[in-house]
Amino acid sequence: MSQPLRGIIPPLVTPLRDRDTLDSAGLERLIEHLIGGGVSGLFILGTTGEGPSLSYRLRRELIERACKVAAGRVPVLVGITDTSFTESVNLAKYSAEVGATHVVLAPPYYFPAAPPEMLEYVQDLVAEMPLPLFLYNMPGLTKVSFEIDLVRRALDMPGVCGVKDSSCDMIYFHRLIEVAKQRPDWSVLVGPEELTAEAVLLGGHGGINGGANLHPKLYVQMYQAAAAQDLQRTRELHAKVMQIAGSIYTVGRHKSAIIKGLKCALSLLGI
Repeated sequence: MSQPLRGIIPPLVTPLRDRDTLDSAGLERLIEHLIGGGVSGLFILGTTGEGPSLSYRLRRELIERACKVAAGRVPVLVGITDTSFTESVNLAKYSAEVGATHVVLAPPYYFPAAPPEMLEYVQDLVAEMPLPLFLYNMPGLTKVSFEIDLVRRALDMPGVCGVKDSSCDMIYFHRLIEVAKQRPDWSVLVGPEELTAEAVLLGGHGGINGGANLHPKLYVQMYQAAAAQDLQRTRELHAKVMQIAGSIYTVGRHKSAIIKGLKCALSLLGI
């Protein structure tokens, strides 16, 4: 049985030269910065990476380049969320071909699916996956949740390896932890960095935190302290994380504020 992924897995911002041109040198600098900071993996084409906004050509270029730079040093997770079932499958297959290790799927976000339809969608898609798949619960943007009953049904799908939860609902997250105990190979990861310490103290496996793009060592240290149940150290590091969230994620009032803040800060750092 495989072991669950643990630790901090940053959702990479996507360095761009213009609307449809990857900044390959910037991507390499970012990946080296993150791996040097001790992260446990890399997540590309997520929300922070602007995945749904990028052309399919650019997505493929990003996947190939990220896998080449990572060179097997850490797992590479690829977001395959799309309104098209076929395009999600195609991107997953391409990811496997160029060396990615996992794929990540949020609910399709244009036509809302009822729970039975969503279950069928996940079952059909998992059957065609060449890589282990994380369910990505992001109702704030997709307007659809992976309900706990569906997650429970996913326990019987060998191709599903865990859940990334960005709902900001700690009751839901606690229920995920309880459900996942039936699959020791599953990872339950949290998105919002403000909740990562609490989530790990509750039994979560780590965080997929945007701020780790900037200060990977800080987030890794916070995870390690929480995993060790060192409450004093966890509180100290969590306070520093909250300073980041309260200072650079304030460019506007929409979800894009996080991306703007991170890209600006990374640019100032020369990354």
